[in-house]
Amino acid sequence: MKNLIRICLVLILVFLLSFTLRAQEHFAKLEQNKNIQAEGLIHKLNKTKDTLILQSDKKINYLYSINKDYGRDFDFYVDTTSYRLPLNKFPIGKHVLVAVQSPKRIVFVVKILKEIPIEQPAKIISEKVVAIEPTKVVLSNN
Repeated sequence: MKNLIRICLVLILVFLLSFTLRAQEHFAKLEQNKNIQAEGLIHKLNKTKDTLILQSDKKINYLYSINKDYGRDFDFYVDTTSYRLPLNKFPIGKHVLVAVQSPKRIVFVVKILKEIPIEQPAKIISEKVVAIEPTKVVLSNN
């Protein structure tokens, strides 16, 4: 009976550890703004956790990042209701982002956990190119 309980405990621990190991595969983590006034802005990461998705009923005017010296790392003029920001150009670390919806400013944090690989464009297989000899053009005086 004791062995059965031990086996069940080991299986439960293996099951729980499988979820924690899967969570470490993500590139970034988003700390959302839980304020009631920030409910109008949907801010989330896509399934692969490499792109920030912003959606709102109202127009998003700007998106910028604040660094530890209170300077701006980047400043984007969005001027639309939805925006996708790829996170592959961000360095590893904590980034405080501010989305401006006049007159509100919604602050949230994106933590880059590991370097996001930049997707290389697919190589285009070109067909054989046939070389054509240039033709000689005869110039005449008018």
